[in-house]
Amino acid sequence: MLGIVLRFLLGGGAVVASTIVSRKIGSKIGGIFAAFPAVFLAALLTLRLDAKGNELVEKSIVLSQGAVVGMIINIMCAIAVVYLCAKQGWKRGLTQSLAGWFLVSMVYAFLSKYF
Repeated sequence: MLGIVLRFLLGGGAVVASTIVSRKIGSKIGGIFAAFPAVFLAALLTLRLDAKGNELVEKSIVLSQGAVVGMIINIMCAIAVVYLCAKQGWKRGLTQSLAGWFLVSMVYAFLSKYF
């Protein structure tokens, strides 16, 4: 239960912080704060509750490798949002970008089991 609460607080805190920064400083800077890896940080912190020693190190490495792939997919999604929203409007562009993110993520998850 502690892991869930920690994820909730870090994730929610990151959203609130990026919104405040966006309103006070500007949308571009707010977008940078919106990319704060709160879920990754919470996952690393809660991993400590489940593992110790070498197992903790091994699981942290695997988690970090997955986070790098996830961040690359998120960058691709952000680029798609910019392009598709400009071409098709924000509702369609955002929907298509998120659908693309989901599809790429699922394909990667499926392929990573076999390679």
